[in-house]
Amino acid sequence: MFLLPAIAFSLSLLILFALLKSGVARRLALDQPNQRSLHALPIPRVGGIAIVAAVLVSWSLQPGSALLLALPTAALALVSAVDDRIGLPSALRLAVHGLAALALVSDVGAGDPWLAAGLVAGLVWMTNLYNFMDGSDGLAGGMALFGFSAYAAAAHTVPLGAMGLATAAAAAGFLVFNFPPAKVFMGDVGSIPLGFLAASLGLLGWRQGLWPLWFPPLVFSPFVVDASVTLLRRLAGGERVWQAHREHYYQRLIRMGWGHRRTALAEYALMAAAAGSALAGRSAVPAVQALLLALWCAVYLGLMAAVDRRWRRFVQTSGEGSRG
Repeated sequence: MFLLPAIAFSLSLLILFALLKSGVARRLALDQPNQRSLHALPIPRVGGIAIVAAVLVSWSLQPGSALLLALPTAALALVSAVDDRIGLPSALRLAVHGLAALALVSDVGAGDPWLAAGLVAGLVWMTNLYNFMDGSDGLAGGMALFGFSAYAAAAHTVPLGAMGLATAAAAAGFLVFNFPPAKVFMGDVGSIPLGFLAASLGLLGWRQGLWPLWFPPLVFSPFVVDASVTLLRRLAGGERVWQAHREHYYQRLIRMGWGHRRTALAEYALMAAAAGSALAGRSAVPAVQALLLALWCAVYLGLMAAVDRRWRRFVQTSGEGSRG
């Protein structure tokens, strides 16, 4: 089981080192700062190339469900790489995400058509929300490390466990260059496939009886909650939700002076707590599982309320909110 993660980590690290050392990274895709960025200098956004390549190569040694996920993952990475380079219409990107989700749900089988539709919608949303949350040094890579490690811990005796651990290891190799201060960003080429894999492995684990349906959303809840609540808030305010912004809770923390490193470490603590509690509660009786989910709802409501209060005071004293 540990051969795949060793290969994935080494490949991710070596590919990124080569891209950065040779200067190719800056020629492939460069993230230029703008008024909505949290960085001041241009940074290559090619980290996802190393992550996806390391995942796919390591998975090629793994039988079972690997091929089922490898093809749509590779397709999403290819389209996203083009998007990072030249930009693609959002409708085209969303259509590709939908096709990948539909293909997986059709292969896995969901029985009830309403359940199948819900699973497709969940897959597409997770694919995109992971991209929305990729805006701070170390954040998306850290979520991949904690989230896919939790999958591996819950499914360690089956092929899916090795796949999860290899994905976490590839993210760890990327974090060597992405932990604050970042030398490279993930880019859509990494965040889109990772979001898809977070949902896909979660779905496969549920279908195989490895965990309940609530397990994947709780494991990835630091991303799911922030992205979902931010989207709903922007919808309620009549804002253009497809436009880039700096209103996520993690973005507000950075803008209030926490910085990338402190924000990443705080999010890591939240990720570890969510993953650990999900692992501990996945086999509990239904009443305990319900209590666990209720407790996490209360935790997130409290955390969001605290950040909202500080943000309002910050805007009043600095005027920062008026600048987007």
